[in-house]
Amino acid sequence: MWSTLPAFLGACLLVAASPGPSTVLIIRNSLRGRRSGLLTVLGNESGVFLWGVFAALGLTAVLDASEVAYDVMRVVGAVVLIGFGVQALRTARRMGDGGLGEAAAPGEAPPTGWRSYRAGLLLNLANPKAGIFAMAFLPQFVPQGAPHLRSMILLAAVWAVFEVGYYATYVWGVGRLRALLSRPGARRLLERISGGVLIALGIRLATEG
Repeated sequence: MWSTLPAFLGACLLVAASPGPSTVLIIRNSLRGRRSGLLTVLGNESGVFLWGVFAALGLTAVLDASEVAYDVMRVVGAVVLIGFGVQALRTARRMGDGGLGEAAAPGEAPPTGWRSYRAGLLLNLANPKAGIFAMAFLPQFVPQGAPHLRSMILLAAVWAVFEVGYYATYVWGVGRLRALLSRPGARRLLERISGGVLIALGIRLATEG
């Protein structure tokens, strides 16, 4: 395992640096506070680890082999992405109406740690591409002759822990700029941008072949 670890960590860095819906959600939730951002990261990486375990067990092969299974997951993922996007746009509208955003919306409970964790986990697990990617990505770094199942699960754990550290820098960066980014105008703009991006990604996932 030690012989393949440097190459694996380099590949993990390239994967984490590629922007995606998880990055958008982590940055958005980090505006609520570092705790919310870090719990979103932990939720997302729990999803990464679970996809790795599913890949090790061969379960993600179903998504690759069955067009129906993949299409079902694709539609579910698109609905989740669009739902998060609409939520962000609603938050921006409430702020524009003089509200304080999602945390102070009338009739809604303030965001909790569980909600942040659940959001990160749900967004990751609802993406069938993540499962198929894990199935193709992890086996490349299993050393020849090593136990396949155990090695895949270990690599999935290393991948998730590495990304926790990587995305924690995003949370830290947003925290450093929070005084600027939390101004009503800036926050409203960021909510609109993140909402638009998430909706666009959801539509793309829903309509792709």
